[in-house]
Amino acid sequence: MKKRNPYRFLFAGGGTGGHLYPALAVAQQIRLLKPEADILFVGAKNKIESKVVPEYGFKFKSIWISGFSRKIAAGNLLFPLRLFVSAVQSFGICFRFNPRTAVGSGAYVSGPVIWAASIIGAKIILLEQNSYPGITNRILEKKASEIHITFEESGKYFRDNSKLKLSGNPVRIDLRLDDKSEAKKNFGLDNSKKTILIIGGSGGAGKINKSVAANLAKIKAAGLQVIWQTGQYYYNEYKQYESDSVKVLPFIGNMSMAYSACDLLIARSGATTIAEVSYLGVPVIFVPSPNVAANHQYQNAKALKDAEAAEIIEDRNLDAELFSIVNKLLNNEEKLTSLKRNITTFSKPEAARIIAERAIRLAETV
Repeated sequence: MKKRNPYRFLFAGGGTGGHLYPALAVAQQIRLLKPEADILFVGAKNKIESKVVPEYGFKFKSIWISGFSRKIAAGNLLFPLRLFVSAVQSFGICFRFNPRTAVGSGAYVSGPVIWAASIIGAKIILLEQNSYPGITNRILEKKASEIHITFEESGKYFRDNSKLKLSGNPVRIDLRLDDKSEAKKNFGLDNSKKTILIIGGSGGAGKINKSVAANLAKIKAAGLQVIWQTGQYYYNEYKQYESDSVKVLPFIGNMSMAYSACDLLIARSGATTIAEVSYLGVPVIFVPSPNVAANHQYQNAKALKDAEAAEIIEDRNLDAELFSIVNKLLNNEEKLTSLKRNITTFSKPEAARIIAERAIRLAETV
């Protein structure tokens, strides 16, 4: 009888790129270190993970779970049923796959999957990207062997400090800066013009989109170009602004190309975006989301602002300040160079490898 592969790793998390891409980064490193590893991702059927994970060459299975809205919503009535069904589905997936190590990267989808993996005896690793940990990871803490955090201050929200490891936020191995002129050409843009990249997270950001539209005439009049990821939900509303100098996209799959093309980034200050731009040295204006727990995006961005590694515009000031700050920065090469240099000090490029090695080690102890 053929012996079963001992290197079986299950990953659970998604809903947004911020929860998905760190998990993908660790999975990529495991595949490098142990090419024979059997890796399975579990996520929600209609979220970003269902599209992106197969593109990276990993197996994917879905469960029925969806989040519990903080607002009054009819969908919340189905939450108990969805949670029960998802727990049953998760147990079936884990029983058949029998992972040695299971990695949860946060978000509601990781809850039933990591719980089921722990029941069948898998070692558990949790990834916490944010300074204020999500409720799923806090609930799963008891099941974890290790919790890898990005911000030291997030440690105070967990009860067992012996499980914590300050490893940083994992970054995908395929993330890199390519030739800027080739990258601009790839988007159909003029190499001689400065280019702004605008992203509001994988799902887009309504306030950022609205302010960009309001300021777009001034941006174009200043001779600037725009790569604008609106998010799928907002795309139909803003695709009318597409032109030779404005590229409007619902989603950007190749972020390396987008980062390479830009001279300045405007983005939410989620932990994964911070990890990526720190790794690459991209000058950035952060627009922290006000709709997050403990205002953690503002705290994330302020740490970089205080180190002169980024600029901040608060949501409420975006309409009034967007163009003036963008124009000022893009006409100050010395400041752009300083931002590029300073932001790299926040990068922890070995995070994915460190966590992958720990996942492998735990698999070997089961």
